[in-house]
Amino acid sequence: MTTHPHPGSSLVTGARDVELNEHLTAELVAFNAAATGSADRDMFSVKVSDDAGELIGGLAAWTWGGLCGIEMLWVRENDRKEGWGSRMLEAAEAEARRRGCDRMTVSSFTFQAPAFYQQHGYVETGRTLGIPGGHADVHMFKTLTSRDG
Repeated sequence: MTTHPHPGSSLVTGARDVELNEHLTAELVAFNAAATGSADRDMFSVKVSDDAGELIGGLAAWTWGGLCGIEMLWVRENDRKEGWGSRMLEAAEAEARRRGCDRMTVSSFTFQAPAFYQQHGYVETGRTLGIPGGHADVHMFKTLTSRDG
């Protein structure tokens, strides 16, 4: 949908716009770096594959200003009791430390794995209510120390 709230401009609502997302990311990264003095934003992943090359699980994370945020962690259903989630989380924490991070953050819906993260030393810092089915998004934080992992 397009509207013209002011002469010479347009406001467009539509599907996901990859180019717009990239532009917004670049602008916000520059703004955040100027505001905080921290421009060390980066991303990394942890991946586990079986002997056939099939994905067992993976983790995607970002780092910035001494903080590491886990965006996604997933393990294939039939491998969820094999400890892969813990090993990937520990690998991510080690990589975060290697990159100079001393804090970790993650959120997990109540129907996913908040208890898993709490077993690994993450503490709840808040919840976003209103997730379908009466669920919530649980926000968690962990301080990394040299004796972790």
